[in-house]
Amino acid sequence: MHRPPFLLLDIDGVFIPFPGADGATPATHPRHTVSTDDVDKPFDVWLNPDHGKLITDAIGTGLVRPVWCTSWRNDARRVIAPLMGLPDFEHIELPNLPIKTSHPDGYLWKRNHVADWLATAAAVWIDDDFTHLDHQWAADRTAFGNPTLLIEPDPHVGLLSEHITAALEWAADHVTVKEAA
Repeated sequence: MHRPPFLLLDIDGVFIPFPGADGATPATHPRHTVSTDDVDKPFDVWLNPDHGKLITDAIGTGLVRPVWCTSWRNDARRVIAPLMGLPDFEHIELPNLPIKTSHPDGYLWKRNHVADWLATAAAVWIDDDFTHLDHQWAADRTAFGNPTLLIEPDPHVGLLSEHITAALEWAADHVTVKEAA
């Protein structure tokens, strides 16, 4: 019996694109006003309604197991998932660190927590904020028998269908290799 790789999903820069220099967001992403546990006042986010179906279809293949991997923590499940029409799935409980940069040690601040959470599980991680050190970590994990693929969308565009296609193709190759072994 094989365990499909995890599909780790960030939100900001992946599902919610960052505004361009002119403050514009993609026309494909309607505005939603949301409230979270960490922010006192409601605020706006922009989400593409097609992303919910894209992720739901990916889950339906059985090739990946989705997990939120975001500073939104449980609010990903409580706030974002319902707006996207996604089923409830787990999240990695990342700490709320007092950091001023996403790369305090030269790599993405989430990485050590993700590594501990994953242990030896295979994973596709979609995030917009990797550094070369994160890519080296993924290569090292893979070399040690823990297949890892990092996919990095443009944070001003966000997730594209080709990112999910790449994740599913990689997962299908991984599952085939595992089953054949």
